[in-house]
Amino acid sequence: MAKVKIGIIGGSGLDDPQLLKNVVENHIKTPYGPTSDALLEGQIEGIDCVVLARHGRKHSVSPTNVNYRANIWALKKVGCTHVIVSTATGSLREEIAPGDLVVIDSFIDRTKHRVLTFFDGTSEEFPGVCHIPMEPAFCEDTRKLLINVAKELKLKVHESGTAICIEGPRFSTKAESNLFRTWGASLVNMTLVPEVILAKEAGLCYAAVAIATDYDCWRGSVVDVDEVEAAMKKYAKNIKELFLKSIPIIAKLDWSTTITELKSVVKKGNMHKEKN
Repeated sequence: MAKVKIGIIGGSGLDDPQLLKNVVENHIKTPYGPTSDALLEGQIEGIDCVVLARHGRKHSVSPTNVNYRANIWALKKVGCTHVIVSTATGSLREEIAPGDLVVIDSFIDRTKHRVLTFFDGTSEEFPGVCHIPMEPAFCEDTRKLLINVAKELKLKVHESGTAICIEGPRFSTKAESNLFRTWGASLVNMTLVPEVILAKEAGLCYAAVAIATDYDCWRGSVVDVDEVEAAMKKYAKNIKELFLKSIPIIAKLDWSTTITELKSVVKKGNMHKEKN
């Protein structure tokens, strides 16, 4: 049975110093530069966990400038098998109201300036070119567990949803917001890509829980930072409750097969051939 260690990436509510017991700040050196902030290592209900603030604990790193490769590499390096993340999103659907949770199952990438892979020829650790399959994009076993726990907690949760990831840091125009709706997207977000891709390349069980903070601007309203921050403060407790309840359940399960399958997917997608 594989030993479980869970990485948690997020912001408001998840950087609570009371979340972890026996906290140690770990400043990891990575081949890709510094992580967004120190890795906070400790235990939740006796389970080894690592908390990382995606934008830094002072929210000083913009979505484009998040060092996604350093963050995922560092979590993998300290032994994480799972990464569960929270992400603030704008809703593109009437039925997804502010405060609702969505356990995302797919994404559309509209970023422009981000390195999307570890396999870019810069590291011997990731040789060659890896054509990683991104369907399913997220760990289905982890997704289902989070959905079931959310239902037990009687949280308003949507079991699926496609998030379109834009470059940011600006919000969408109304024309863009309406276009995204015609594409079938449920949410608009700025940080899911390349985080989800890199996690899969690293062989991590990755799942994302989105919290809808607003209706974007397709409904005629104007999105602003004050609205998003107020919503996150109001509803962050739901994400925190969900993760705290889910972590002991994750740790009780045997993930050996899932982890082996993830490694196999990466190996099969890699065009690199070892020299004889």
